[in-house]
Amino acid sequence: MKDAFYGIDIGSISTKGVIIDEDNNILAQDYLMTHGNPIDAVKRLTKSLEDQFDKDNYQVRAVGTTGSARKLVGSIVNASIVRNEITAHAIGTISIHPDVRTILEIGGQDSKIILIDDGVVVDYAMNTLCAAGTGAFLSSQAARLGVPVEDFGDIAVNSKNPTPIAARCTVFAESDLVHKAQMGYEIDDIIAGLCKSIVNNYLNNVGRGKTIKSPIVFQGGVSKNKGVTKFFQEALGEEIIVDDVGHLAGAIGIAILANKMGDHRDFNFEITDIEFKTLGHECNKCPNHCEIMCVLREDVLIDSWGNRCDRGQITSADQILKN
Repeated sequence: MKDAFYGIDIGSISTKGVIIDEDNNILAQDYLMTHGNPIDAVKRLTKSLEDQFDKDNYQVRAVGTTGSARKLVGSIVNASIVRNEITAHAIGTISIHPDVRTILEIGGQDSKIILIDDGVVVDYAMNTLCAAGTGAFLSSQAARLGVPVEDFGDIAVNSKNPTPIAARCTVFAESDLVHKAQMGYEIDDIIAGLCKSIVNNYLNNVGRGKTIKSPIVFQGGVSKNKGVTKFFQEALGEEIIVDDVGHLAGAIGIAILANKMGDHRDFNFEITDIEFKTLGHECNKCPNHCEIMCVLREDVLIDSWGNRCDRGQITSADQILKN
C-alpha cells in the first residue's frame, strides 16, 4: 500500500483540495464553493476526492489544512498540520515552479503577493482595505453588465481601447462603471477597463513598494481571466505564468507539509460531526470595521476569520464572550 497525503485549502469563497502521492503527483482534486459553510464544504470536498481516489493501492497517511477556516476544518478532519496561506501557497508553487521569484494571487475576496528568494519567502503582503481588486468584485460587475464573468477574459483581450475605470474601492468603481456605460462607452471596452483596473489596484495597493522579479506566477480564480493576465504582462513587462493547477497551490503546499512535517495518522474519509456555535464580532480597532466570525466548542475558541489585519485577531473566547 502506497502513502498519500490530503491537503485542504478552505477559503471564504472557495474550497480546494488535493490528494498527492509521495512524489507530489496529484491523485485526486476538486474546487468547489464554500457557500458560507466550511464544514459542509469540506464534507462535499472529501466525498468528491474519495470517489476519485484509488483506495486499493493508496492510503491517506496525513491531512493538512490551510485557508481562512483552517483551524476549524483541521479539528474536524484531525489534521496533522495546520498552516497559514502564505506558507502553503509558497511551498505548493515552488513544487511546480522551483525558480519562482514572485507569486501574484487574487482570490474571491482577498489578494496577496509573495516574494521568494532561493526557495525561501522573504516578503509578502495581503490586501487589508477593499475588495475592489478581487474575484467577487468582477463577478458583481459581470452581473451588473449582464455578461457572464467567464467571458470577461476573451472580451478584454480583444478590446482595442480599454475604458479607464476608477478602482480605488468598490463604491467608486461601481459608480464609475455605471457612469461610463451611461455615456455610451462600448461594453467590451468597459470590461477591458475593469480587468485593467484589477491590475492597477493590485499593483498600487498589494504590490506597493515591492520589487517584483521574474519568474512571476499568477494564481487564484482571477488568474483564469486572460484579460487580467494580459494587463499584468503589459504593466510589468514580464512573462506571467499561469498553470492549470495554480488555483490548487495552497492545497498542494499543505499536502506536501502534511507529508514532510505532519504526524502521520491514517485518514479514512470519515468526518465526525462536532457540536459548536458561531458568534459574529465586529472589530472597531480600525476604519475597516471587519465582521469576524468566531467558532466555539464548549466556550473554547476553535477558529475565527474575517479580520483584514492583525488588530482584529481573536485569540480567545473571552474576547467575545465578555462583550
